[in-house]
Amino acid sequence: MKHFILPVLLIVTMLAACTPVATPTPAQTTILPTTKPTAEPPTALPPTAASGPRTLTVFAAASLTDAFKEIGTNFEAANPGVTVTFNFAGTQALATQLTQGAAADVFASANQKYMDNMVTANLVAKDTSKVFVTNVLEVILPPSNPANLQTLQDLAKPGLKLDLEDKSVPAGGYTLTILDDLSKDATFGTDFSTKVLANVVSYETDVKQVVAKVQLGEADAGIVYVTDAIAAPTLKTIMIPANFNVIAKYPIAVLTNAPQPELATAFVAYVLSAGGQATMKKWGFTPIAP
Repeated sequence: MKHFILPVLLIVTMLAACTPVATPTPAQTTILPTTKPTAEPPTALPPTAASGPRTLTVFAAASLTDAFKEIGTNFEAANPGVTVTFNFAGTQALATQLTQGAAADVFASANQKYMDNMVTANLVAKDTSKVFVTNVLEVILPPSNPANLQTLQDLAKPGLKLDLEDKSVPAGGYTLTILDDLSKDATFGTDFSTKVLANVVSYETDVKQVVAKVQLGEADAGIVYVTDAIAAPTLKTIMIPANFNVIAKYPIAVLTNAPQPELATAFVAYVLSAGGQATMKKWGFTPIAP
């Protein structure tokens, strides 16, 4: 029987080699990453938005210049890799550019009329625009006030050099409405609007041009938004009473052919956010309550 011992031992050894050795269960071990995950940067973009350098193009009414430049800087800081470029001009000029094929992501108008035109042209989807701020107008004067204007009635003084926006510009249209309303008041007289308009030496294509003419002394007075006067603090002003003033409503929308629709949506959301509205208020606009 001894001659069977060696084969048996060999079989036992082979079976032992094939038996798996007990090891710790995977739940007891953890593989650590080579670097710790970092916190996500603050962002106004949806999680699915593309990464990498991107440019957002915003067409905005000239009166939004100072407020939107600050908002653009804040938006870029919250969204690394994003560059916001602005085209500031009279709303009527922006609307013309867009209907003629200019590429943009966001349109911010100084009145509802031109936003409605964008809807008609299928450049903005119906019922997607939102009014985000309001504004009012006032009279601006050069720092030295050479014409010695003290009241609204003084705008009718013969020989005054008055600079206004063209009637196609939202501010120009609002100004004509104000003058018509003033002419219905006995304090001013029925011919007040006629006398004031007789003093106009130039009609401009946006409010910033009126501000510039008054600053340079090329005009004795101009009528612009309160926000434009705030942005030019050296100018003197004459307030237009609320019962004669016009409340200008500013709508904003994402364009249907926006090259960067997600960025555009995020920008509009930021403008409407508490932070965006605080910036608009800082520059003299009246925020729209949520």
